Amino acid sequence: MRGNPVKEKLVRGEASFGTMAWEFMTPGLPRICQAAGAEFLLLDMEHSGVGLETIKTQIALTAGLDILPFVRVPTGAYQYVARVLDAGALGVMVPMVETAGQAREIVKWSRYPRQGRRGAAFGAAHDDYLGGPVVEKIATAHARTLTICLIETEVGLKNVDAIAAVDGVDCVWLGHFDLTDFLGIPAQFDHPKYVKGVERIVAAARRHGKVAGFMAADETWARDYYARGFRLIAYGIDTLIMQNGIGAGIRMLRGLAASEEPAPARDGTKSAKKSGKKSPKGKK
Repeated sequence: MRGNPVKEKLVRGEASFGTMAWEFMTPGLPRICQAAGAEFLLLDMEHSGVGLETIKTQIALTAGLDILPFVRVPTGAYQYVARVLDAGALGVMVPMVETAGQAREIVKWSRYPRQGRRGAAFGAAHDDYLGGPVVEKIATAHARTLTICLIETEVGLKNVDAIAAVDGVDCVWLGHFDLTDFLGIPAQFDHPKYVKGVERIVAAARRHGKVAGFMAADETWARDYYARGFRLIAYGIDTLIMQNGIGAGIRMLRGLAASEEPAPARDGTKSAKKSGKKSPKGKK
């Protein structure tokens, strides 16, 4: 069974950086992300519409690679948490965690008895379909699983200290868009209520020896939230990264086109748009 170098780095107080995907789950995605330097790939099930088969395939595609597969499940339920772990996920993120009680249930679902209530299935995807001592496999599974609680509601924010204090919770992750919605200030990321909320999450993580996590849309967001104390950061999401990359190139090309002299038309005249003259009759 593979280990979890990302979790090991976080335990040592180091930072870890990866990326997130919810659209382009192609065969090459894990290798592309690894080639870009990502240490983990966070696969989304909450908003993407993809099912467990797609997630299981993406996890399998990380086999033999250094990049680690993490999964955001659609909701906090045993059948999602346990099944993505059985599929081989090394980290599981649960959305809209609001109480310490919910956090404790999530931890139970991700651990075998007597530490938890996860059902036993060995010789499967999560242990590479291999045999071996079950006691050792259980110990490895517990040591490597990264449990992430998304803090993105006003209730979750109120209880973030208690959530971070739960044994087995490794990360409290800021759901920034949802948090502004639930605070009644949609997308107002400079609003004092939101700023204080961010500070509260980071403080709770530090107080209990956990890590604060965040998805940074671009370099500006990444610099800002790293400075605020977030140390588990997913840089961008696949659709946004693609749009930004294409958009920058298209804007550059249009700028070049707008700054040059108009090329002669095929009949030797200048473009009517650039010259200000009307096109001859019959010419377009």
